[in-house]
Amino acid sequence: MAEEAISEEVAPAAEPASETPAPEAASEEAAPAGETPTPPPPAEEIKVEPDWKDLYARTLADFDNYKKRALRDREDSYRYAERDILGDVLPAIDNLALAISKAENPEDPFVKGVSLVYESMLAALKTHGAEPFDAVGLELDTEKMDAIATLPSDTVDEGKVVTEVKRGWTIKGKVLRPAQVVVSAGKGGHGTEA
Repeated sequence: MAEEAISEEVAPAAEPASETPAPEAASEEAAPAGETPTPPPPAEEIKVEPDWKDLYARTLADFDNYKKRALRDREDSYRYAERDILGDVLPAIDNLALAISKAENPEDPFVKGVSLVYESMLAALKTHGAEPFDAVGLELDTEKMDAIATLPSDTVDEGKVVTEVKRGWTIKGKVLRPAQVVVSAGKGGHGTEA
């Protein structure tokens, strides 16, 4: 008996069973058997329908910009290829002009033939927008001319071109090749070579 009294004191009393189930148990009981319940989505994950008109306008503008850029790139590649080819032809034009200017008899049939080739090449360059420009007597323009020397001159004002060593060329208004010129140092000025 004493043992029974001790065991009753040691054993804790069992807690009465609660009639309301725990929140987890309640949601499990509400879902049908075999299915797991899905929790509601957080507020940040709610999907918003995109503004289709704005998206369409932006896509249309991007495509229009792409077309313009592609056209500009194609024109630039053509223009620069043309510049390179025409620039490579200019030394031949210079040599033909030098040969014609140094000819002893301009009426010689050979000189006339060289003159015809020179004129036809000038015409072909002109059809592509390349034209020579004269620099003699003009003020030195560093964008269109390279000064290679200065000479004293009593007749030409200081800073103006006295002679042209190599003719300058433009293509469609831009410098294809700058002219190489000798510039006047004025009266009593000292000449220099670059």
